[in-house]
Amino acid sequence: MAFTRTRREFVRDLGISAAAVPFVLNLPSLAFANQAKRKQRIVFVFSPNGIVPKDFWPDTEGADFKLKAILEPLAPFQKKTLTLHGLCDRIRGDGDGHMRGIGCLLTGIELFPGNIQGGSDTPAGWAKGISVDQEIKNHLQKDAATKTRFGSLELGVMVPERADTWTRWSYAGANKPLTPIDDPYQLFNKLYGRAKDNEALASILDGVKDDLKKVGDKVGAADKKLLDEHAAFVRDMEKELKEQKAAASAGHAVPKLEPGMKRVNENMPQISKTQIDLLVNSFAADFARVASYQITNSVGQARMKWLGVDEGHHDLSHEPDSNEKAQEKLVKINRWYCEQVAYLAKRLADTPEPGGPGSLLDNTLIVWTNELGKGNSHTMDNIPFVLVGGGLDYKMGRALKYNKLPHNRLLMALAHGFGHNVKTFGNPTYCAQGALTGLV
Repeated sequence: MAFTRTRREFVRDLGISAAAVPFVLNLPSLAFANQAKRKQRIVFVFSPNGIVPKDFWPDTEGADFKLKAILEPLAPFQKKTLTLHGLCDRIRGDGDGHMRGIGCLLTGIELFPGNIQGGSDTPAGWAKGISVDQEIKNHLQKDAATKTRFGSLELGVMVPERADTWTRWSYAGANKPLTPIDDPYQLFNKLYGRAKDNEALASILDGVKDDLKKVGDKVGAADKKLLDEHAAFVRDMEKELKEQKAAASAGHAVPKLEPGMKRVNENMPQISKTQIDLLVNSFAADFARVASYQITNSVGQARMKWLGVDEGHHDLSHEPDSNEKAQEKLVKINRWYCEQVAYLAKRLADTPEPGGPGSLLDNTLIVWTNELGKGNSHTMDNIPFVLVGGGLDYKMGRALKYNKLPHNRLLMALAHGFGHNVKTFGNPTYCAQGALTGLV
């Protein structure tokens, strides 16, 4: 007997529920929990307005470096830390230093002309290319062994609601900025709002298996092969659901969000901690292996009253070096940002790698950076890059100094660390010498 009906019609006519049809016909391959190759992860962390160089950069190179005041919170992880001095954002063109600083930081390419006016420079628009976090995500999502539910997560803390060049650093492509989620409740719903849906899906899959078995002996060889493929998809989906549940239970408990957490300046410490907890748990559950974590924005005006600082961060960053009180406050502010990085490192270190061995930090690289090298000069030389963790097998526990190399070369090296051997990234002019060396 010849069958001329479509798969959808065939399944429907055999009495299989409509709810199950999309899952049977369109299930992707989700066997990403391949233990033959370890899971690699990366988190990009942004803090704004430059640093205080004398209280940030180690004086000596190599393994015998001392952490200055700003970086002291990373002392428990010094052997897993790598500071990269001498990387410069060479990207010029439209936009002021802050705009190009954040917009070109992960993209390594110029901004489009636009109508967002900044400072005394020309107005500008969005970046002309994809950011490295999304480049890595796309690479991982192409392989069933490394594909995850979300691919990447874009998080934030007190990012302004307005969408402009100062407030975005992650790009899905040219003219395609990604909005970070800075509301913990919204992020929680994104991560766990489907829990009940997964339970319902598991129930549907049970019925689908029975349906496929029921009709398996009543069709021709060609359709039998097709049904066998569907059955394999169902088994893969069941396996994925079980692995998600096991991964979640292997990590720390799902954070219980306190009710009434308002998105206001004074709550930044609480929001930051909650966002980091959610991020770490999402890694433990293998929801994503790439993330960006944006604390405020370029020209950010956080007022860190919990540190005894009443002035806005950006205003303070423009004070001259001779204003010792302002410099002391800037050290406190940047140290607080470092404390967030240290807390992220600790949560990752305290969370066992699902399936082992080691911890999440052993398989995750944190990349902490900034849009400027120094706030009051708006320089994009010596952009702060501090790496923490073991995700890319770099030789950690060192302070490295380069001689004004374009930061595009680091972006290339990060992609290469995931086996994505790009020939250039961003503006190819700054990639002629290849990926950054000295990391391994």
